[in-house]
Amino acid sequence: MAVDVPSREVEFRTELRGIPLTFSATWGLFSPKAIDAGTQLLIEHLDIQENDTCLDLGCGYGAIGITLAKCEQTATVYLVDKDFVAVDYARKNVQQNRLQNCHVLLSNGFSHLPDIQFDLIASNLPANVGKELLQIFLTDAKQHLKPDGRLYVVTISGLRAFIKRNFLGIFGNYRKIKQRHTHTVAMAICE
Repeated sequence: MAVDVPSREVEFRTELRGIPLTFSATWGLFSPKAIDAGTQLLIEHLDIQENDTCLDLGCGYGAIGITLAKCEQTATVYLVDKDFVAVDYARKNVQQNRLQNCHVLLSNGFSHLPDIQFDLIASNLPANVGKELLQIFLTDAKQHLKPDGRLYVVTISGLRAFIKRNFLGIFGNYRKIKQRHTHTVAMAICE
C-alpha cells in the first residue's frame, strides 16, 4: 500500500494589509500552510512610518518583516531567526516578493545583529519558550530601540498579564492595541 507523502515545500498566496504576497515554507516551521491568526492580528495593527528601521524578531519564514517592507518601501527591515531553515525560507520569500529593503540574518534573538537601533521591533512571541527567555527578549529589545522606538508583540491571551507586567517594569509603559479571544497585541514605547 502506497503512502501519500506531502510535498517537502509548501507555497501559498495571501493578502496582508491589502498587499498580495507569496510565501514558501516547509514542515517544521511555524504555520507553514497559512499565516496564523496571531501574526495576522499583529500585522494589521503595526504602525510603520517612512524611513523606519525595523526588526522582525523570530521571523520564521518572514511574514511580518516582508509585510512591513512591502507596506513602507522607504523602511529598512531586518529579519532574524535562530533557525537556519527559517532564515533560508525568509531569504527565499524576500526574493520571490521582489524586495530590496530587507536583510535576513541568523541570530539567536539579538546576539548576532549588527549594532543597530530600531524604530520598530515586532514579534509573534512563542508561548513555549519560557518566561525567562521572554524577559530577556523584552529587555534586549529596549536596549536596541531608538528613543520613541516601538515594540509590538502578539502573544496568546494567557500571557497578557505577564506581558503587561514586564512592559511596565522594563519600559515604564504598556498599551493593549487589540485583543481577540486567543491573541493580544501589545505595544511599548522606549522612553
